[in-house]
Amino acid sequence: QVYLVESGGGLVQAGGSLRLSCAASGSGFSINRRGWYRQAPGKQRELVAHITSGGITTYADSVKGRFTLSRDNATNTVYLQLNSLKPEDTAVYYCNVRYNLLRDAWGQGTQVTVSS
Repeated sequence: QVYLVESGGGLVQAGGSLRLSCAASGSGFSINRRGWYRQAPGKQRELVAHITSGGITTYADSVKGRFTLSRDNATNTVYLQLNSLKPEDTAVYYCNVRYNLLRDAWGQGTQVTVSS
């Protein structure tokens, strides 16, 4: 099993920024993809962004140009920089790691709240 620990959520005003971090722990695993999902109250969980082991990134249309995904392979950490935040970005953000081709690990979730 791979265990994920998230940090960096908070309350910000519209137009502000946050930086989310997700560190993976464990041993004997190979990561295939790292990314972030979010879920707002009453809505389904949706993909925000992910990055493959080859460095290819994918962003949801709603966050392109505002959010930036990055990784640090040495520390097994993935980051999400959230800029120009909007109230509709308010959600619980979950880190996700796909590893050993078939398995998924999820973080505990971190709350991002954007006030208008």
